[in-house]
Amino acid sequence: MCPWETFEHTADIGLRITGRSLDELFATAGQALFALLIENPEEIRPREMVEFQLHAEDHAYLLVDWLHELLYLFDGQHLVFCEFDVRVNERRPVLSAHCRGEPVNWDVHRPGTEVKAITYHNLKLERQGDLWVAEVIVDI
Repeated sequence: MCPWETFEHTADIGLRITGRSLDELFATAGQALFALLIENPEEIRPREMVEFQLHAEDHAYLLVDWLHELLYLFDGQHLVFCEFDVRVNERRPVLSAHCRGEPVNWDVHRPGTEVKAITYHNLKLERQGDLWVAEVIVDI
């Protein structure tokens, strides 16, 4: 079973993401975002690394901030990523990330869905049994 899926939302796309840990959920959310942005994410190579930290009010907002940062790196820095080493503190909403990818090359990376923003609308992040489950709406 794929740890993420899309769902219909009026003029937007919803992402439903699962993970056994917050680290896994956030890494999967990064993969899901780039699978939307790039039609063939399997062609992204881990040639460069970007690292950063984020802090937020709570873990759900941290997830939105994480996806915002990745979208900024795509739109503003023209980078695409395929590997995400994410460490999320479960007690405090703090994230450390090492993302590996490369500069976008439109001869190799086919454009996917144009993502305008990550929204807070109907944002969910909760523990369900052995899994963490999140839902995020993406403005397209």
